Amino acid sequence: MMSECGIIPVSNPVMADCSQKGAEMKQSEKITAIYCRLSRDDELAGESNSISNQKSIISKFCKDNGLKNLQYFVDDGYSGTNFNRPAWTELLDKIENGEVGTLVVKDCCAIIGLNQKDLENTRLLA
Repeated sequence: MMSECGIIPVSNPVMADCSQKGAEMKQSEKITAIYCRLSRDDELAGESNSISNQKSIISKFCKDNGLKNLQYFVDDGYSGTNFNRPAWTELLDKIENGEVGTLVVKDCCAIIGLNQKDLENTRLLA
């Protein structure tokens, strides 16, 4: 489960160290999981601009921090208000199987479905 991962606070993106799971798998063999989500499509056919932006920001972060073996998990057009999302489910399976060394998201809103207005309303963000 996600609670097994140690959250490493960085300003943006957010990274979780999941290396405790699957000790029998070498760290160098584990993937760096990149999770991207957006609840509504913008006017593009195919991948939304926000997903492309998230991938770009996170890819740069991974390169700058020496993270390798990247694998993208993308839920474009899925609400964050529930966890019934195909890429999220696949990602959790890989974490539970010990295949993920690090999880990186642009921000926690990709996982839990809050936006800036929600964070301001709950006083999590000023």
